[in-house]
Amino acid sequence: MYTHEDLAALQAQSLKMQSWIRQQTFSPALEKTLRRFSSWEVAELIFKVNQSTLRGRLAADPSLPQGHVEEDGRQRWYSLEEINELRRRIKVNRQSLMPGRPAGKRAIRVAISNFKGGAGKSTVALHFAHAAALDGYRVLCVDFDPQATLSHSMGLSDVAEDYTVWGIMARDLVRETERMNASVRGAESGSALPERRLPEAIVGMGLQDLRISDFIKPTCWPTIDVIPSCANAAFVEFASAQYRHLNPEWSFFAAVSRYLDQLPSDDYDMMIFDCPPAIGYQSMNAVFAADMLYVPSGPGYWEYDSTTSFIGQLSEALEDLSAFNGVVPAGTFNLPKVFQDVRFLLTRYEAGNDLHRAMRDAFLKVFGDRMTEHPIEMTRAVEQSGRFLSSIYEIDYRDMTRETWRRARDSFDKAYEEFRGNVLQAWEKLEDKA
Repeated sequence: MYTHEDLAALQAQSLKMQSWIRQQTFSPALEKTLRRFSSWEVAELIFKVNQSTLRGRLAADPSLPQGHVEEDGRQRWYSLEEINELRRRIKVNRQSLMPGRPAGKRAIRVAISNFKGGAGKSTVALHFAHAAALDGYRVLCVDFDPQATLSHSMGLSDVAEDYTVWGIMARDLVRETERMNASVRGAESGSALPERRLPEAIVGMGLQDLRISDFIKPTCWPTIDVIPSCANAAFVEFASAQYRHLNPEWSFFAAVSRYLDQLPSDDYDMMIFDCPPAIGYQSMNAVFAADMLYVPSGPGYWEYDSTTSFIGQLSEALEDLSAFNGVVPAGTFNLPKVFQDVRFLLTRYEAGNDLHRAMRDAFLKVFGDRMTEHPIEMTRAVEQSGRFLSSIYEIDYRDMTRETWRRARDSFDKAYEEFRGNVLQAWEKLEDKA
């Protein structure tokens, strides 16, 4: 017989092991640190120029960051801050090394979402965020998944549930209820909405008084911030159902979108959402806030089946939300929900596997040009990076054979470059910021 007390005891044991694992993975202070990148990586993989070109620029201008030379070596190693300074100050063939961003647009928001657990959502979100940061973009990651894999991989482990998506939603409930209660009623407006009263248990938490910046945490990547998740945030699905009962007019699915709209439009370039493997209050907030939907899937039949179910149920859920059209003030958000683009990405793909090739053909026949050209391949380096809560970009190529490391990096680089191209096209379609 097991009760909640037994489960709590098992969790306590697991947390001790979790602490030990982090000691092996992160620094002794239990803080994740970002490695330096070699001049070879900076030139050929990040700036995509010849090493001789980079060396020439550095020699011609001693005021440029010169990197750090390790003992017993001639290779120079650069921090990401130094790489970004080089990017800002160096031109190659009169071309800037700064990444493309459409003028007059806010940050673009991309949801990585699917029903299927193990489809690679967190892995894709982590790698795309890191690749974008190396590309010169400023990134905000939002972890909607109570499993908090993305948060842990970003080095955040001690997170209070008040500062997760649940906190954002509870804050929004109070603020939206106060706004509705303050609006004119009756004969003045021609409508009569009942006054909604929230219990002290919700109002008394004080979440409505938190600043928008209170939910955003820095990471060891200087140009990546994250709104983290934690296991305790799992009850958001239960709490949100209660919140809707307290205020049926509350547009719960737009809480995160309203929050992100309050951020200064120039603080970030990209926002990447890691979604839970289910359609619920958190995942609906993610997809509703997103401009673009990226759907990763494994290359098996059951993954294909789950992806098909995901599309259908998401379609039905978004259709149901149209009932809120006219309930909220005009201009708050638009219904029905519109995505600038939807893409499907195969993960854990093995080119030598007959089943994988057959399933890729099936995906292509169904989704056509919505299917990305470059799948993410399963390699030993990818498996190793997952075990150490890191992306392939964080792993030093000297820790394994360079061929193994390069193969994994090439796979993610191609997937990211295609992602970036799709993002830039969708970005151009966004309305200009006010």
